[in-house]
Amino acid sequence: MTEQRFPTLSPETMTEQQRAVVDAIQSGPRGSGLRGPFNALLRSPELCDLVQRVGAYVRFGSSIPAPLNELAICMAGRKWSAQYEFYAHRKLGIDAGLDAAILDAVALGRRPANMSADETLVYNFSTDLLGTGSVSDANYQPVIERFGERGAMDLVGAIGYYSLVSMVLNVADVKLPEGVEPFLKPL
Repeated sequence: MTEQRFPTLSPETMTEQQRAVVDAIQSGPRGSGLRGPFNALLRSPELCDLVQRVGAYVRFGSSIPAPLNELAICMAGRKWSAQYEFYAHRKLGIDAGLDAAILDAVALGRRPANMSADETLVYNFSTDLLGTGSVSDANYQPVIERFGERGAMDLVGAIGYYSLVSMVLNVADVKLPEGVEPFLKPL
């Protein structure tokens, strides 16, 4: 299959409810364009609207600093082998100040070297949650001490939301832009 599974919707092919959700997405912090999971999610407009609102918070309102949030997001993309997710958020992470070498190690399924203390906290917390579905006291407590209860929940929100997004992207078979090589190889 060379095209994604859900043909791109145009304003002419959308229902009124779908157009309303697109307007909400495009008038929010993401701006114009309907990238990533939203073309597929629009098949269920109510779900799409709820998901996009959670995503707007997770990405733009989180108490976790952007580079650390992007690390957690990329780790969720790696967990689910979501090529588009990892590609998009790798760039956002680097733009936010995250060292590309950290993300390259994540892509390879390896523990990154030379992480800051905060990056290590987020990496350990995310690794636990994505690997076991829970977080050990040894990885929970440092996150609470550094980022508080809200920060811990914001990390869970980022990992959970981007796990959902990764699954949508995988099911929809969203392709990388022309000429972009996949970062994620099978582990």
